[in-house]
Amino acid sequence: MIEAVLFDLDGTFADTAPDLAAALNHVRASRNLPPLPLATLRPQASHGSAGLLKTGMNVTPDAPDFPVLRDLFLDYYTQHICEGTRLFTGMTELIDALEQRGTCWGIVTNKPHRFTLPLMQALGMASRASCLISGDTCAHAKPHPAPMRKACETIQVTPENCLYLGDDKRDMDAANAVSMRGIIARYGYVSDDVSVENWQAYGSVDAPLELLDFLTQE
Repeated sequence: MIEAVLFDLDGTFADTAPDLAAALNHVRASRNLPPLPLATLRPQASHGSAGLLKTGMNVTPDAPDFPVLRDLFLDYYTQHICEGTRLFTGMTELIDALEQRGTCWGIVTNKPHRFTLPLMQALGMASRASCLISGDTCAHAKPHPAPMRKACETIQVTPENCLYLGDDKRDMDAANAVSMRGIIARYGYVSDDVSVENWQAYGSVDAPLELLDFLTQE
């Protein structure tokens, strides 16, 4: 029986791409480069600063100027963390439905805690979540299974009795590593050229509220 639902944050629980893209374009502006459209940057939003800087500035973490550009990106993002960010359509209703059912829910994200907590607070969801597991909560981030185990320990539910909704293969890999049922959020930041059939997921949804179907099957 499903006792808990866990969510990835960027591209699954909330549409954070507008603010992440704005941070990247701030970095581009500092180098006198024109802004890139949101549609170009959106597929990289789940990959954090490294993915966005690779797409927008063609730099990788081993580049000499990467630390400076990353700090510029993160400093801007800290100050504008929830200006364009919104919960995905139907997510509020899904959370309400889970709470009415007595099904606890939480967040397991690779986003650092210094961004996870203020963002969830700004969205009005921090106090409602049963756990907030960030990318630096454990020694390893997803796809390592440690964050999934930490979430289950925190909410006191076995992995087999949890669903995990995410929009990236690493989400499914992390869920599978602890025998948790991974559900693909197809509405998230999944690139058109990605074959999700290879993700070994338990299922998928095209909208948040469809997740309820996986609870009623139990």
